[in-house]
Amino acid sequence: MILFSSALCLRPGTNREGVKKKKEKRFASEHQVEKKDLMAAHKIAHATLKGPSVVKEICIGLTLGLFAGSLWKMHHWNEQRKTRAFYDMLEKGEISVVVAEE
Repeated sequence: MILFSSALCLRPGTNREGVKKKKEKRFASEHQVEKKDLMAAHKIAHATLKGPSVVKEICIGLTLGLFAGSLWKMHHWNEQRKTRAFYDMLEKGEISVVVAEE
């Protein structure tokens, strides 16, 4: 049975430290490039702004309109229920709008 190690996967004539140093050197140079780009504000690429999406705005408007309309209807139904309950109690004689004399 043959066991494969990471040393066997390297090309002939290379050693592990050489590959590791090359990776570190490449990472360091990439890091320096990023740092240099961050310091130069005029070199930062900005996202280009697109115009408004008509379909997206219609969908957002419909959603907000339906949400606000449903809230208004719930409020309206609640007020109707309170008014109906008041007149039902008034008709049954449970409450009175006349102040009781003492």
